Amino acid sequence: MAIRILSIDGGGIRGILPGQILVSLEHKLKVKSGNPDARIGEYFDLVAGTSTGAVLGAAYICPNKRGKPKFSAQDAVNLYLESGEKVFGSGSWPFLEKLKLLKQEKYYSKELDKAITPFFKKTKLSNLLKPCCFISYDIKRRKPIIFKQHRAIVKNEDFLVKDLLLGSTAVPTYFEPARIFSLPPSNNKYVLVDGGMVASDPALCAYSEAIKFSEVSGIKDMIILSLGTGTELSGYKYKEVKDWGMFNWARPAIDIAVNGNAQMVHYYLKQISSTVENSNYYRIQPKLYTADSAMDNASPENLKKLKKSGERNAEYFDKELEEIATILVNNQGSHRYQ
Repeated sequence: MAIRILSIDGGGIRGILPGQILVSLEHKLKVKSGNPDARIGEYFDLVAGTSTGAVLGAAYICPNKRGKPKFSAQDAVNLYLESGEKVFGSGSWPFLEKLKLLKQEKYYSKELDKAITPFFKKTKLSNLLKPCCFISYDIKRRKPIIFKQHRAIVKNEDFLVKDLLLGSTAVPTYFEPARIFSLPPSNNKYVLVDGGMVASDPALCAYSEAIKFSEVSGIKDMIILSLGTGTELSGYKYKEVKDWGMFNWARPAIDIAVNGNAQMVHYYLKQISSTVENSNYYRIQPKLYTADSAMDNASPENLKKLKKSGERNAEYFDKELEEIATILVNNQGSHRYQ
């Protein structure tokens, strides 16, 4: 049986878009499996996520006391709808002078911590129900850090899920870097920023990890659902940017790096999947419709627009989601990390 992979991009509050698409997919899984309590996390064997995608991914495979997925797809979306305004309304940037903007992040990390801690509590990486790849970047070691449930078990280097998520979501200029520690006995320190700096679309990372599992030798043995968080790319004119300095380039440079990374990952996987017949690689990039493309616009009005846009995307991609749900239900295998 093929290994089933869920991958979710970074994108801040726009995580509502893939989250809402997965609400629709979860409903289809309930119908096709005949199980009214079916959860997204039960139908994937490996979950990958960057930044907001890591938050969603961790929610789907977070265990309850009975060892089953604790949260539904709707529960995950509700985290954004209920906490988004507090997280992205906590900063003081609008009231600062330009000089001070260079010395302080836009939002307070403590509000993000307050949002995710009650959700995940003291859940450890090793407690998650499925193998995972949640991506961050260690600015001290200058290397990507991929948090893996299966590695935490095998190598005995564990973390609190809430801590690693603070690292994966620490977008430069938006949030301060996250300093986190692994749990005893290793007790290593990491200084982390958002995983989108190196892998805004973690699907290629998931592919590279999946081939380490038993009975998986390539993309022919994989079912990959890769979800974007919506994008609205604006071009830059030469006359506009030729005299930009460090301050003016800060946000556009991040935007180009993050979106360019996702474009290249899709290109690579599309090329890889073209080498086999009937490949099961699905890339869904939602449309924003009337929602704002800013990753931090969590105004009540935009939250409603994001939710509505997510629902419209679920309708637009209904045929693909029906096909994906059927494939997921019919491919339930057991894969062991080697």
